[in-house]
Amino acid sequence: MSIATARSFFLWCSVINYGILVAWSMLIMLWRDRLYRLWGRWFPLSREQFDALNLGGMTLYKIGILLFNIVPCIALYLLR
Repeated sequence: MSIATARSFFLWCSVINYGILVAWSMLIMLWRDRLYRLWGRWFPLSREQFDALNLGGMTLYKIGILLFNIVPCIALYLLR
């Protein structure tokens, strides 16, 4: 695999993963009550726990994107 291919791979991985993160955020902002009721059928969670779970999940996902997609992409672009 060439460096150009790896750069492109990590760049597109970052774009796709940030799209998923934005979609998750939009779901929580727009349909928070519906999602809470849906999850409430399966798991006994308070609203505070539901919010903390989603915020923690989004935070971990964003850190994962930074560590596993963006940092390697930047490193490959610095290799010129």
